[in-house]
Amino acid sequence: MNDAAPKKQLASADITRVMKLLPHRYPFLMIDRIDDMDGDNTAVGLKNVTMNEPFFQGHFPDFPVMPGVLIIEGLAQTAGALCVHSQGENCSPKVVFFMGIDRAKFRRPVRPGDTLRYHVRKIRSRGRAWRFFGEAKVEGQIVAEAEISAMIVDSAETQAIANKNV
Repeated sequence: MNDAAPKKQLASADITRVMKLLPHRYPFLMIDRIDDMDGDNTAVGLKNVTMNEPFFQGHFPDFPVMPGVLIIEGLAQTAGALCVHSQGENCSPKVVFFMGIDRAKFRRPVRPGDTLRYHVRKIRSRGRAWRFFGEAKVEGQIVAEAEISAMIVDSAETQAIANKNV
C-alpha cells in the first residue's frame, strides 16, 4: 500500500490566460505561458526567445543578446501574474506595479533560440505589497536572478495613482 500523499495539482496559464492576468502586450509581454502556479507561493514562467524580438535589431546586431532588464521584467511579469491569479477568477481587474529590484545578478547572455524559464518564489506579502525571489534559467543554468517588490491595485485605482504627485 502506498502511503504517499497525493500530488498537489498545480495551475498553469496559456498565453490567453496570461493576457487576462497581465495588461502587457507585444512587444512588451515577456512570457508565453506559466506553469506550476502554487497558490501565491511559486510559479514558473516560460519565454521562447526568437530572433524576431524587436530588441535584437539594436542589442546587438552582430551578437544578439537579450537585454538583462527585459529578463528581470520577465521575472516581474511572472510574479505579477501569480499575484493576480491568486486573487481568484472572479476578482476585479488588477494591475501590479513594479516597486523595486534588489540583488540583481546576470550570469550569462540569453540568445535567440534559448527558452527562458522564470522561477519565482514569494518571500512575503503584506496587504497589497509583495516580495519575490526570482531566477531565470536556460537549460537549468541560472542566467539571472533578483528580488522583486511589487504592489497590486485595482485597475480603477490606476488613474488616481497616475495623477498623484509623489
